[in-house]
Amino acid sequence: MLIIGIISGFVIALFLLTALIGAPYVPSHRQDVKALFESIALNNKDVVVDIGSGDGVVLKVAAQAGARAIGYEINPILVAIARLRCYSYRHLVKVKCLNFWQAQFPNDVTVFYTFGESRDIRRLYNLARTHVQRTGKKVTFVSYSFRVPHADAPEQKKGAMYIYTLQPLQVN
Repeated sequence: MLIIGIISGFVIALFLLTALIGAPYVPSHRQDVKALFESIALNNKDVVVDIGSGDGVVLKVAAQAGARAIGYEINPILVAIARLRCYSYRHLVKVKCLNFWQAQFPNDVTVFYTFGESRDIRRLYNLARTHVQRTGKKVTFVSYSFRVPHADAPEQKKGAMYIYTLQPLQVN
């Protein structure tokens, strides 16, 4: 009984710690993600980055659409769950146990997906914008549940998801 208590305490502490560092674990609903990816015509030419990939639902739905998907998650328990969930798509899905603030995203990313709490959503948007400027390629930025403050209006809203297109700025 003591061992179960210790393990339970460890798991709870891990989830609380990751919530303090980043956003809390809030699962995306498979049907919502599927509808989103259909609306933006996700296909095998796309590369999806899921910032805070949690249990891997977004990664699996992206792979089912034929896209490559890369998840960044700091909670090792959720990383393990995501890897198990996406095992049959391992040729398309990578899940990294890494703080995305230190990540170097691949140049061919076409979609950034995030649940980025109100305190961080603007920083996440700017992170994606910096990536766009570095690569010179447009991306779709999807924010689950939070509109990006001080940004242009989203191009569309699909359920609880705000969808933005980020274009490289022209420098003269």
